[in-house]
Amino acid sequence: MTNIAFFVFWKAFAMSLVFCLILTPLVRWAALRCDILDRPSTPVKTHTYPVPYLGGVAVFASFALSVVLIRLNTAFPSGTLTALRGLLTGGVIIFALGLVDDVKDRGLHYRTKFLFQILAACLAVLFGIRLRFIHPNWVADVLTIVWIVGITNAFNLIDIMDGLASGVAGVATLAFLLIALPTEEIYVNVASAALCGSVLGFFPYNLSKRLRIFMGDSGSLVLGYTCSLLALGTSYSRTTQWAIFAPLLILCLPIFETCLLFVARIRKGLSPFVGSKDHFALRMEKLGWKRPAILAFALSFSAVLCLAAYAVTRVSAWTQLIIYCGAAIALFVFASYIAKAEVP
Repeated sequence: MTNIAFFVFWKAFAMSLVFCLILTPLVRWAALRCDILDRPSTPVKTHTYPVPYLGGVAVFASFALSVVLIRLNTAFPSGTLTALRGLLTGGVIIFALGLVDDVKDRGLHYRTKFLFQILAACLAVLFGIRLRFIHPNWVADVLTIVWIVGITNAFNLIDIMDGLASGVAGVATLAFLLIALPTEEIYVNVASAALCGSVLGFFPYNLSKRLRIFMGDSGSLVLGYTCSLLALGTSYSRTTQWAIFAPLLILCLPIFETCLLFVARIRKGLSPFVGSKDHFALRMEKLGWKRPAILAFALSFSAVLCLAAYAVTRVSAWTQLIIYCGAAIALFVFASYIAKAEVP
């Protein structure tokens, strides 16, 4: 890793952080002026008063602007340029989809969301961002699309409490950056650093009482889409082939949330695409946890899993097996605990 490359990544992080710190209050002001508010109009909503939406506009704009500026001022290999174009092109589609869903009175139907998410996933594949350890290629492409759409929605599902989606994304992007650094996977490094900066710039406003703002789907869907592509952009198997499962640890919390909700809703005879209060964070709240404690636990748990992911890229196969088993046991214990909560 050259000093110049390292400087470029930190520059992407710093620019995105500053942009988002500046843009978020401006977007909040615009949302208030245009009456774009998230009103607690359904039982699924957990807040008690209208909160400005559109924080995702600041997050995506900061991320995309910093990546473009870095690109204009840095000479990148052609493969990196292709991957960055694919990430930003698909990101624009996902951002626009989320923005329309945020400002539309009743939101978009889930089928419409899936259609455009699949389109964005197909674009990523066309730009060469795909699973590379599965054959034949058409199977790899199908599984890539499933992965991208799944993780995109997983971050949308986890965005149920202030700071949760942005905090988990911040931890995950830092993990992708650290794992990719030794291999100089420049597209992953630049995009990870930029997204990490933008979510950290948004984070304090999301938690603020005076300047509170929500990301909305325009933010959470972009986080999921970008993280799903970052997971496909680097090599994990430096010691053994089993390290390729490291992204499952990095993105474990959103994946766990998705599985939890699908199982809980189907068991109740509900559609898995209809909102409910079965989220792990809301279950913890039912069990007596305060929201700051829930957020601290979730981010700490995610950080530990990311450290485990970093470790599996550098240890032997038997040690990897121990780490994966440890993570599985921890998730089982956590699932057993939150299953005690009585939710409507």
